[in-house]
Amino acid sequence: MDFPKFLLGDNTDYPDAIFIVHTEFPRFILNLENDEVEWLEDFEPADEKELEAEAESLIQQATDFYDREISR
Repeated sequence: MDFPKFLLGDNTDYPDAIFIVHTEFPRFILNLENDEVEWLEDFEPADEKELEAEAESLIQQATDFYDREISR
């Protein structure tokens, strides 16, 4: 099954939170309420520098996705 790169999610247990799920590597969930990121991958210490460089771009893409979806 193919999934879009980003998915919106919510949950009644977290009424103020809006979640964006990034479905491609590196997979993560971004909570827009507090900007927390939960990575769904295990990273080697050697990968952390590359991840830091890529994380900022991915999080910006996720927030751009949210803005686009809300505007529609």
